[in-house]
Amino acid sequence: MSLQPGESLTTHRFGIQIDGVGLEYLQSISGYKTTQDVIELKQNSANGKPVIKKMPGGQQAGEVTVVYGVTSSRAFYEWHKLSQNGNMGAARKNATVIFYDSLGAPVKRYHLTQAWCSNVTPGDVRAGEASALTETATIVYEDLVPE
Repeated sequence: MSLQPGESLTTHRFGIQIDGVGLEYLQSISGYKTTQDVIELKQNSANGKPVIKKMPGGQQAGEVTVVYGVTSSRAFYEWHKLSQNGNMGAARKNATVIFYDSLGAPVKRYHLTQAWCSNVTPGDVRAGEASALTETATIVYEDLVPE
């Protein structure tokens, strides 16, 4: 690994794999996180003093937003179509967000388990504007496991 002591990864070298297949031409990945509910218990002590306790609740599922340049690839559209058609056995896949060091070696991974594509949204277009066409895909997942 090319990181020196005290250096941090940069955010411009990243990728995503769906069931081990890397997808190309990504613009951004956002929203991946692991969360759980917080239970707040309010009680009174034996002498009537209010006591508040915060306790961990159930784990929540999450979602990731992926923005990518439109190419001839139909990977996200086909993945989304599986869930639209009710084929959840095929739609649920494992995804991995990968960060690379400056030499291109993978350094950090976030595994998204039981993930599926819940929507694909074409980007906005405007007459006279010179910009790349993008699409945005939302990937929902049941658990996020950092490595």
